[in-house]
Amino acid sequence: MTDNPSRSPAAMEAVVVTGPGRIAIETHPVPTPGAGQVVIELEGCGVCASNLVPWSGPEWMQFPTEPGGLGHEGWGTIRALGEGVEGLSVGQRVAALSYHAYAEYDVAEADAVVPLPEALEGKPFPAEPLACAINAFKRCGIEAGQTVAIIGIGFMGALLTQLASAAGARVIAISRRPFALEMARRMGAAETIVMDDHWRIIEEVKTLTDGRLCDCVIEAVGAQWPLDLAAELTRERGRLVIAGYHQDGPRQVNMQLWNWRGLDVVNAHEREQAVYIQGMRDAVEAVASGRLDPAPLFTHTFPLSRLDDALNMARDRPDGFMKALVLCQ
Repeated sequence: MTDNPSRSPAAMEAVVVTGPGRIAIETHPVPTPGAGQVVIELEGCGVCASNLVPWSGPEWMQFPTEPGGLGHEGWGTIRALGEGVEGLSVGQRVAALSYHAYAEYDVAEADAVVPLPEALEGKPFPAEPLACAINAFKRCGIEAGQTVAIIGIGFMGALLTQLASAAGARVIAISRRPFALEMARRMGAAETIVMDDHWRIIEEVKTLTDGRLCDCVIEAVGAQWPLDLAAELTRERGRLVIAGYHQDGPRQVNMQLWNWRGLDVVNAHEREQAVYIQGMRDAVEAVASGRLDPAPLFTHTFPLSRLDDALNMARDRPDGFMKALVLCQ
């Protein structure tokens, strides 16, 4: 193992979720890297919407969590290398796909670590959700001149708005919050619609598209109604892309409509780690080059000790909220 003794204390602070809506800050040993692993001193970690179901305490959830558990959007500096690690170095700033990043330190597989270039020095970089947006966008097949509706302008929807607009598409952003619609316009949306009435939205989109509806519709909410609405807004032989996180129960779909219109339906979620990591690399390149700018979306920061407040804010989504980061040091 290679490390920097001056920056490798024996103990660290980590968050443990002790029950539904409850956390504790505990002291635990700093992890030691095994073969093919690195230890990262974390600067911060993004707060993911996928945390909210376990945070609510469903029947299947087991408490307490492991130290740092649920955190998987971390970035920081490598402090130790395990045996056999090549191409990475102590002191290198990186983002990683690791799974205990609500802590001061975490261990990651070396092949799940992505170096951050000098252009990103000092900037927060939760690479995993940026990769989700990049990977979802690849699955959309969006081309210049197309009309694209994006339902739900949270962090993912806002990033997809920016990517689709940059690709030359005309984006119609649909969301319930005025703040989110303002953000969508900032990200390049040509039109915005308040998400309040199912049939009014359909008629407004018909008006905006001369009755043709949309070439591609991206559902980025993760609930039944937006999924229903997304199908209604997709033209014949159009593409319906499901980017929302539907993990809180089964959904019903209007298969009659899907079938009659001949929709291409894409579930834009990845589970293969190599695809995740490539998406992270692509996100680094996109942000470093200026093609993608997530900075306006990092609206709230919290110390590690207030992870509970960050999770509650992500759940309640007050006006002005888009994405929360916790700072680990």
